[in-house]
Amino acid sequence: MRVQDVMARNPITVEVTEPVSCAARLMRERNIGSIPALDAKGRLRGMLTDRDIVLRCVAAGRDPAKVEIEQIMSAGAVTAAPGEDVTAALARMKSEQVRRLPVVEGETLVGILSLADVARTQRFDMEAAQALSGITANVCRK
Repeated sequence: MRVQDVMARNPITVEVTEPVSCAARLMRERNIGSIPALDAKGRLRGMLTDRDIVLRCVAAGRDPAKVEIEQIMSAGAVTAAPGEDVTAALARMKSEQVRRLPVVEGETLVGILSLADVARTQRFDMEAAQALSGITANVCRK
């Protein structure tokens, strides 16, 4: 099975020059914890997570209404290609300790692959569970 067969299409995105406060509101409204950040030409430049907002903006005493997403986002996102095998993408998610991969063709974002997307397919239930286990292992262990 390929990534394009299970990925979510038309993901919610933000532009890197938008204020962090706009992204935070969008995350709250859509109940999501990360958003792909695009430049003015629509190219993927990174991912903005709720953790980025808390640690790099709020906890640092910066004003979310005045800080641009580009200043606090996680640049250099780990990605997948639409035609890539899901098993390979899951292995990357595990090794990189991420739950979501932006799916890109060239520099164009075409979707998001999440563990939840993969878990919805019966064939990959066990692989998704193993990937999740690998991602959360460092959180659960003391």
